[in-house]
Amino acid sequence: MIKLVASDLDGTILLNGARHVDDSMCETIDMLGRKGIIFAPASGRQCESLVRLFSKVKSPLMYISDNGALVRYKGETIVKTPMNYNLAIEIAKDIISVPNCEVLLSGEKTAYIMPKTEEYLIRMTKVVQYKTTIIKSLDEIQEDILKVSVCDLSGIANSEKYFADKWSDKAAAAVSGDQYMDFMDLCVSKGDALKKVQKIYGIDRSECMAFGDNYNDCEMLKQAEFSYAMASAADDIKKNALYVTDSVEKILRGELL
Repeated sequence: MIKLVASDLDGTILLNGARHVDDSMCETIDMLGRKGIIFAPASGRQCESLVRLFSKVKSPLMYISDNGALVRYKGETIVKTPMNYNLAIEIAKDIISVPNCEVLLSGEKTAYIMPKTEEYLIRMTKVVQYKTTIIKSLDEIQEDILKVSVCDLSGIANSEKYFADKWSDKAAAAVSGDQYMDFMDLCVSKGDALKKVQKIYGIDRSECMAFGDNYNDCEMLKQAEFSYAMASAADDIKKNALYVTDSVEKILRGELL
């Protein structure tokens, strides 16, 4: 019996550049909740952004945010794995120094930005609708840093190698979409978060279903017995899943409802 469903968003639930979860999917998630199945959006996005994205869902959701650095359920933080603060600041300073790259530092309830361009400011506040705090100095951040992200508006492929070569031995790195690369504590991943949730709530791997389409989903797919890679995913990602699908909702309605 499935007790927990974890799903990536961009390219998985949100297809073809969609910015909103459609009503039918929200209804499906509510139906899962009425059957006692926990639904967990699992994303590199901040928790506050996920809460807004799923605001139409009435059932309590488990939010696996910041690529697994933070998990909240029923208003409580159940997993929190911050970065080494000094390392996070070092990475942030490096991002700021690179032309065409913007920095984002994720706290528990807000994301700190230092916009170089109006385009980035609009993207964070209006497009992805993050809860943001604009700062003039990194010294203004007086809380744990969960994640440091680089946004390359020209495409993260243009700067991915530079940042990966410099920092991936010191922090967990994950490309998130076409423009972002995230850095977290070395032990952080969506899969690690799911494993901790399973231990906390006594949920077995055989009682979990997971969906994903990108490399930062691979560990999560491995942590669920019923794992689905999206048809649009690269072959290397599909190897980590038991099944392939083109629709999360189709599987949920067909297999669980």
